[in-house]
Amino acid sequence: MLSSATVLTAADRPVARTLDSILAAENAERGVKHEALPVVDDLAFLRRVYVDLIGRIPTTEEISTYQALPSATRREQTIDSLLQHPRFADRWTVFFADMLRMRSNAEGGAQLVAYVHRAVQDGMPYDELCRKLIATNGKVGRTPEVGFVLGDNADPMALTGVTSQVFMGVRIACAQCHDHPFDVWTRKDFYGLAAYYGRTQRIERRFNNRILATYTTDVSQTSVMWPPEGVGPEEERKAMKPSFPIALLEEGKQPEYITRLKELRAAKANAELAAAEKKADPGLDDLLASAAEKAERRTRGAGTGGLGVLAEARQEAKDLNVDAAGSGESELRQQLARLVTSPRNEYFSRSFVNRIWAEMIGSGFVNPVDDFSGQNPPSHPQTLDFIAQEFVAGGYDLRSLVRMIAMSQTYQRAHDFSGNEPLRVEREAAFLATPVRRMLSEVMFDSIVTAGHLFQPKHEEGKNLKTVWRLTRIMKQPENSVRPVALGGQEKSKTMAAKPAMKKPDQLAAGYDLEKAIELDFNSLLTADDTEESESVEVDQMRVMSREELEAMRMAQESARRQADYIDRFVKAIVDDNPQFTSTMRIATPAAPEHFLRVFGQPGRTDLGDERDHSASMRGALMMLNGRLTHEASRVGEMEPVYPLIAGTNPDLPAAIRLAYLEILTREPTDQEQADAAEIIKTSDTLIDGLADFRWVLLNCNEFRFMP
Repeated sequence: MLSSATVLTAADRPVARTLDSILAAENAERGVKHEALPVVDDLAFLRRVYVDLIGRIPTTEEISTYQALPSATRREQTIDSLLQHPRFADRWTVFFADMLRMRSNAEGGAQLVAYVHRAVQDGMPYDELCRKLIATNGKVGRTPEVGFVLGDNADPMALTGVTSQVFMGVRIACAQCHDHPFDVWTRKDFYGLAAYYGRTQRIERRFNNRILATYTTDVSQTSVMWPPEGVGPEEERKAMKPSFPIALLEEGKQPEYITRLKELRAAKANAELAAAEKKADPGLDDLLASAAEKAERRTRGAGTGGLGVLAEARQEAKDLNVDAAGSGESELRQQLARLVTSPRNEYFSRSFVNRIWAEMIGSGFVNPVDDFSGQNPPSHPQTLDFIAQEFVAGGYDLRSLVRMIAMSQTYQRAHDFSGNEPLRVEREAAFLATPVRRMLSEVMFDSIVTAGHLFQPKHEEGKNLKTVWRLTRIMKQPENSVRPVALGGQEKSKTMAAKPAMKKPDQLAAGYDLEKAIELDFNSLLTADDTEESESVEVDQMRVMSREELEAMRMAQESARRQADYIDRFVKAIVDDNPQFTSTMRIATPAAPEHFLRVFGQPGRTDLGDERDHSASMRGALMMLNGRLTHEASRVGEMEPVYPLIAGTNPDLPAAIRLAYLEILTREPTDQEQADAAEIIKTSDTLIDGLADFRWVLLNCNEFRFMP
């Protein structure tokens, strides 16, 4: 039996209760007379919080675990458990990828995605993360934070618009060419902000026309001049002085939430200092004191060619931690980063809180979420300020912010299905009902994989052997023989049915790849060997050949490739059609335009303000109806829990239907739904085929795609 909706007491959630109280008071001040809708039942809450916090629906095992918890605390316990789940960092990296316009194919983009994932995983404070992104100089690979600046090619004008709009929700980019027509920002405000980036340059290290490294650095002269080019005589243009146009809280005032932040960080600093004193790193004196021992080891190593000496010397250099190149941060951008992330900059905390609120509730206090202005005030300013101040006081901790919102009754409220459209709009505007929202494309994909048991094999080995034909490019040989070749990215392979002219859906499934993508290894991206010495070795190896020899070799290879004669030929193969899918939370992003994720709204992240498109489309409907992912998730595997319920001599069809509803929709079926499902299943030749058809129906219904 399903338990009734759990009601959290004030003792269980004091901060969330205060949030709800302030929101209710603001609604009363605005003259809102409507009653708030009740919170959703337990299973609807469970599905909602799993989707929002870790990016997939719960499994039946997780449903059972939840229902076994005490009813008074199960919601709080589940939220706390999900905040520590390994997938929490995956799901919220997707959020940051949209916000920061992270692109794996951009310069340093893959490393930046991995870095942000690590930051979320380790609980790096949000203000610290933003300071690093804004201020850090360095080389792609060694300092992954520079991917943020390189994402806009270190262009001061582009970075000005990004910094103001992404981190503060202020659209100052409109003032680049003229004073803002609808807001207070002037062209001089824009150029003053741009001047913080004026000395930043993108540098390429090349050898023989090959880029060995890309990095950012600061130069002595700025590229941002005032007045702008074309405005007034050229001789009057001078270096623009950096200025921050956003008003901060007065230094003389010390709000209570800033006091709490300082106390929190002082306590943390003291704890870290105490820990460091217990485990001090070796300094210069320690290394010199062991010189005799090291000399002896070097003498022993000489007999083997001294192979260990170089590695030890390199390690010593790392231990000494001598920073010959400076801090690795831009002085001007350090100033900017401190101003942007200051606890006295209310735009910074409000903007981020508004984004998280919109992500979890479905609508922000300010919409669009990146357009804070006098013309677009918050709907509930006191509630926004309360959450923002708690966020600051808590050390800019993402998990604490997500917890506060998830624990509130506002987050847990039901949708308005009254059919009264004006009433629904008013309730949602007052946050008395939650808007209906579709899953993110990554979440939908992973939820289909979860429901279909596709994260691991679900068929016994050898049960699904298929004969396929792969179309492969091969190169003709002079004696008219042929052999397959692979020319770096030139080879193409398509899986075809045994008779290419008679394509069957089940045979094509093994090669239908619009739902595949390259998975990123975050750990490898952050630990790749990207040192100066590896570069110098590579350069030295290239210098063995002269510049002319290298160019001649390149031209010969290119000529041979152009003159080669290729044909396409089908190659027969036997495959075990027992697919597994990986999470889309870690694939190269954004995906290809035709990929499932893009079809269901993942943005391209090229333009500032790119948002997800959640509108319905014919392509999306066809992909769900005919795509490989839905097809494989619907198939019943011998290793699934439902298989014994329908494959034995005494099938239990009602139990199988109930399990299908729990696995796919996270709820029990009604009596009428049980009867309808049984009727659908029995129209097929076997119960296994019938259940596969019925699961396909559930995966294609709106209830699956939209949040409960």
